[in-house]
Amino acid sequence: MKKFNIRKVLDGLTAASSSSASAQSGSKENDAIPESLQSEHFQLCKTVRHGFPHQPSSMAFDPVQKILAIGTQSGALRLFGRAGVECYCQHESGAAVIQLQFLVNEGALVSALTDDSIHLWNLRQKQPAILHTLKFSKERITFCHLPFQSKWLYVGTERGNIYIVNVESFTLSGYVIMWNKAIELSTKTHPGPVVHISDNPMDEGKLLIGYECGIVVLWDLKCKKADCRYNYDEAIHSVAWHHEGKQFICSHSDGTLTTWNVRAPAKPVQTITPHGKQSKDGKKPEPCKPILKVEYKTTRAGDPFMVLSGGLSYDTLGRRSCLTVMHGKSTTVLEMDYPIVDFLTLCETPYPNDFQEPYAVVVLLEKDLVVIDLGQIGYPIFENPYPLSIHESPVTCCEYFADCPAELIPALYSVGCRQKRQGCSKKEWPISGGNWGQGTHSYPEILVTGHADGSVKFWDASVLMLQVLYKLKTAKVFERARGKEEKPSTDIVDEDPFAIQTLSWCPESRIFCVAGVSAHVIIYRFSKQEVTTEVIQLLEVRLQCELNDVGFPDGAVEQTPTLPTPGTTSSSPQESEPTPPTSTGSNSSDGPRDNVPCLKVRSAPLNQSPGYQVELVVQLLWVSGEPPQPITSLAVNSAYGLVVFGNSNGLAVVDYLQKTLLLHMGTLELYSPTEPYLRQPRSPRKTQPSGAVCETNEGTNTTEERCKSPTSAKMSRKISSPTTEHKPDMDTNNAFARSRSSSVTSIDRESREAISSFQLCDSFPRKTDPASAPGPSLWVGTSQGAVLAVSLSMPPDGDQRLQEHVGVSPCGTLVRLKGGVLTMAFLDTSGVLIPRPCELWFEPNATDQDRERPKRRPPASPPAYSEGQYAVVCSEKQAKVVSLPSHSCVHKHNITEASFVLRAEVVQLAGGLCIVCFCANGHIIALSLPSLRPLLDVNYLPLTDMRIARTFCFSNLGQALYMNSSMEIQRITYIQETCDNLQEMLSELFTPVETPEAPNRGFFKGLFGGGAQSLDREDLFGETTAGKASSSLAQHIPGPGGMEGMKGAASGVVGDLARARIALDERGQKLGELEERTAAMMASADSFSKHAHGIMLKYKDKKWYQL
Repeated sequence: MKKFNIRKVLDGLTAASSSSASAQSGSKENDAIPESLQSEHFQLCKTVRHGFPHQPSSMAFDPVQKILAIGTQSGALRLFGRAGVECYCQHESGAAVIQLQFLVNEGALVSALTDDSIHLWNLRQKQPAILHTLKFSKERITFCHLPFQSKWLYVGTERGNIYIVNVESFTLSGYVIMWNKAIELSTKTHPGPVVHISDNPMDEGKLLIGYECGIVVLWDLKCKKADCRYNYDEAIHSVAWHHEGKQFICSHSDGTLTTWNVRAPAKPVQTITPHGKQSKDGKKPEPCKPILKVEYKTTRAGDPFMVLSGGLSYDTLGRRSCLTVMHGKSTTVLEMDYPIVDFLTLCETPYPNDFQEPYAVVVLLEKDLVVIDLGQIGYPIFENPYPLSIHESPVTCCEYFADCPAELIPALYSVGCRQKRQGCSKKEWPISGGNWGQGTHSYPEILVTGHADGSVKFWDASVLMLQVLYKLKTAKVFERARGKEEKPSTDIVDEDPFAIQTLSWCPESRIFCVAGVSAHVIIYRFSKQEVTTEVIQLLEVRLQCELNDVGFPDGAVEQTPTLPTPGTTSSSPQESEPTPPTSTGSNSSDGPRDNVPCLKVRSAPLNQSPGYQVELVVQLLWVSGEPPQPITSLAVNSAYGLVVFGNSNGLAVVDYLQKTLLLHMGTLELYSPTEPYLRQPRSPRKTQPSGAVCETNEGTNTTEERCKSPTSAKMSRKISSPTTEHKPDMDTNNAFARSRSSSVTSIDRESREAISSFQLCDSFPRKTDPASAPGPSLWVGTSQGAVLAVSLSMPPDGDQRLQEHVGVSPCGTLVRLKGGVLTMAFLDTSGVLIPRPCELWFEPNATDQDRERPKRRPPASPPAYSEGQYAVVCSEKQAKVVSLPSHSCVHKHNITEASFVLRAEVVQLAGGLCIVCFCANGHIIALSLPSLRPLLDVNYLPLTDMRIARTFCFSNLGQALYMNSSMEIQRITYIQETCDNLQEMLSELFTPVETPEAPNRGFFKGLFGGGAQSLDREDLFGETTAGKASSSLAQHIPGPGGMEGMKGAASGVVGDLARARIALDERGQKLGELEERTAAMMASADSFSKHAHGIMLKYKDKKWYQL
């Protein structure tokens, strides 16, 4: 364990830190700060992926293992079992998955891709891997078929040929069905690609081949010739067998279904158009849209089910995609929210030659997965247990909280369970395979996502799972426009005016705060009781920074923000000079819109269900025809009862207990009159660049009031002006911090200094005597790298807190960094993170007798950090550690030069503290605290999508996540211990399950040959009989699955031992049963022998006529 002597650091010696770490003199420290985190404690790896598969393309189901597989257009595979069992894997080529085939109950999956490759996946390990790959070089794959309990895969191609692959060795058989032999010789045109392959359920030696042009061929595998050919004028999309193998149904491009007898190829037995309108003259119905897929499933007692997608009439343009269920004489049309990609009918038996007994239909939509219950009237859907609704509305922001209070998840679930969809099936979810992983960490984790429709979702993210707990709809607070003509002219966004911009949450007190794109802030309290709010509390704020034509105010504005006016709502509580170009508090109305908010708050009573209930709404107003700027930063502190938010105009401090505005002022006014950064230096080292304007009016300013906005603060605020001391720290990438909510490519500089981060804590906002105690303070980070402090004077708790006002006094700049400030935190003198002061949750709607607040704000000067602190500040370029109250920098580290940091957090790990950063160039970096030693630097994910920057977030205990697509969340870990234990934590897809017994053929069917006829495919397709296939047709590529399987087995010893024990017990049980049966048979045979011998002796000497 390496130790760093802070006394030496503060004496001016260089700290043991790489890449420009430096030290300056500061307050005296007698203790050395140990740092236990080392580089070997860090490793980056992906853990799990949640959400709906992005751009799904195919689907398959294992009816014995009860596992569902979904392939996507990007080559991804998502496998789902019971709730909490899911797995993600990816084809390296990235080609779209066109078809999936399970080796039923074998723990394997075959995938066919658009790059004409076939892959065999091993699902018996927790992280599936490819065992074999077969890459076709001369033919395009269009369809695959793997019969149940067969090792021979039929592969149809675009040229109409069919090849046969041995899935054990993944080699081609010499047996090939050529298209010109399958069709009639008199046919002059090519039949087109193979669109269907299936074997007769009752005769494995007969293969049904469907060609796109409408020709269906029944091929005799033994005789190597076509038995029958079935011709129809319309193109074929799919074929389905009756389980007895005497009939099959084809779906066509004109919306018709044709039923054929196997022995009558001349014409179809029946032709129907399910959605066609019958003409009055009895002619053929009008053509409809193509029926893309049909399935025919039989039942023992009752009519069969016919399920189909498509086939609607052409006059239903604009109608959503539908699934049609035909059962007996009834036809039910189920309308879907999104286009149908594929569907599968789930049946009780995996054997195709038995009554299917369908019980559900799995429908894969473009953006949803729906399972329909066929066993109940009305066909209700099952309640989906997977976290597939993340994209229900686009995610605009998210925050990740680890190690939350233990009672928080049950509290959110108790109120969220009342929001479940009504009318769902009462049966259990039918996709129920797999087992949960054995997680080593059990701390509560919560993910909070904000969405474009104004909703907020709380998710339980514990133990690598994800389950929605509660959904909050913030749009209920506002009036909704019924039509475009009623849309208010004050909207600053055309679409999604309620979208969540940022959020802040205190898990201990359950105070929740959101900021929307319409420049509004809503504060919520958590309650278990239902209430009706007659009038929603509203606070309106004018926050407008009026700059002159060169971007700088030209006059001094005196304000005293420490004495707020009671009951102030729409105007500032500070008195300001009547100077026109003031940055806040302007009441001028010389514009078409002034003093009006962007949204109208609901005027009718609001019925609020148990859960999060509105406490206060704060809205920024239009000022002189200028709309309010988007809120860039937000913070809430339950111990202080304050909410702070800021944008490019300035910041506002709101007391949500008293419902008053304490302070709102421009960013420039937070600077002290003596700030060296804001003076107009005449440095000989810098020259005025062309086009940059930095000449401003030199005004006068009084020095007796600290919180007045000095004239010098109005100078040189243009980002393009390099004439001040801090300008060399600026970089063109700084614009990303201000434009990351809109576009990555935007490099336009703003002329205003935006608020980028907040921190409310007990600290030292001013340079004071080290013996003094820390007090409540607000720390403000700006987009130009300044960290400013605001001192807070808090009244005593209790009634005085609700009656007396909070004092607010800006204190000037603490430190300056390169790039916009992203995060801040505070350590005590022993290097331990100082937690934010907070209160414990209490029921806000309790009666007066029960209203006891069992919490108090932590004392202002705990012994752990009353002697001093360290402020940790991280920006887009740098990280600094500053000693308090001396305000001297003790450590500095340049994180990146060529790129910039998108997200940074000070996180608590099991072994200590560190800063973790995600950079725009894809690097994830970790630095130790307080010495800022590099611990991790991995090139993980280049920034290719703005969504990644908007949603990437770190949490304590080494976890992180981001939205890798509009529908999916990717979770990662950067801790070595979690990576080592990942195999045990992941869920298990394959579980030992006995395959159901084959259907009994019956005595007479077995006697007269009426049952299913088997085929020795090994003898027919093997190398001995069929020979070898041409080596130029396809290339076999061994996969890494074997080695991965060994690794999975080595790390999953517990699971393998359990499976081996189960298998051994089953084998022993079977051997015991066999031994008992053998003994019984021997005893029976001995008894029969004795009886036979006795009968023989009895009748030995008797004549036949004596019997």
